[in-house]
Amino acid sequence: MSGNERGFRERFLAQETLYGTFLKLPATMPAEILGSLGYDFIVVDEEHSPFNRETTDRIILACKAFGLAAIVRVQSGDPANILSVLDCGADGVLVPHVKDAETARAIVAAGRYSGGKRGFAPTTRAGTFGRASQAEHMAAEDRRVTIVAMIEDPEAIDNIDEIIAVDGIDGVFIGRGDLAAAYAETDDPAAMVRRATETVHAAAAKLGRTVAILPGTPEDAATQAQAGSTAFLLSSDQGFLRSAAMQAHDKMSSAVRQARKD
Repeated sequence: MSGNERGFRERFLAQETLYGTFLKLPATMPAEILGSLGYDFIVVDEEHSPFNRETTDRIILACKAFGLAAIVRVQSGDPANILSVLDCGADGVLVPHVKDAETARAIVAAGRYSGGKRGFAPTTRAGTFGRASQAEHMAAEDRRVTIVAMIEDPEAIDNIDEIIAVDGIDGVFIGRGDLAAAYAETDDPAAMVRRATETVHAAAAKLGRTVAILPGTPEDAATQAQAGSTAFLLSSDQGFLRSAAMQAHDKMSSAVRQARKD
């Protein structure tokens, strides 16, 4: 367990250095393993992986058992998607393709009671199954829920100052993979992604917003930390499995080949 008594949103807003990973396997054990290793959070990837509401619900429960924050990358900014995972007790949402301030305001409204439009249901895990009063539940959820906008489109880069300025957006995640795909037909896609990343960091720094990123290498992580990122997504459960499996196969097969030659 992380052993940190502060809530995830408090730590995220304070720009503590946080480490997480994407979960793409629809099972609880990856979350349990990562929690036992001291990761700060995971992101359940409903956008690109085969999750349903029941699977996400079980993974959120597993995270709570290991003191691991559970963020869900929802399929879209549809209020129903956001409400579903928050009622299950998710610590926040990562919303893809936030291209403008209007979209940013809409996802904030979907995730907040005060000043927002979140559907009220206190008899959920988030509402401690009815133990809290209406006022207690609403106030606690507005303090707890973290709302992060994914910046992964050229339009979002053009509108980044307005997106970052939306009250209730707790931070942004720079989706460099999607940006690279969007800039693929330009003369220098890598340079375009670098400039876009710098633009987001600069806009976030102006208002003290938290930036999350997925670094490709330790050197890249250091570079992005210097630029202002404080939350780091390290690969995914699939990526960890693939990397470890390849490494084990390469080492063992090399040893066996050598032994058979001797």
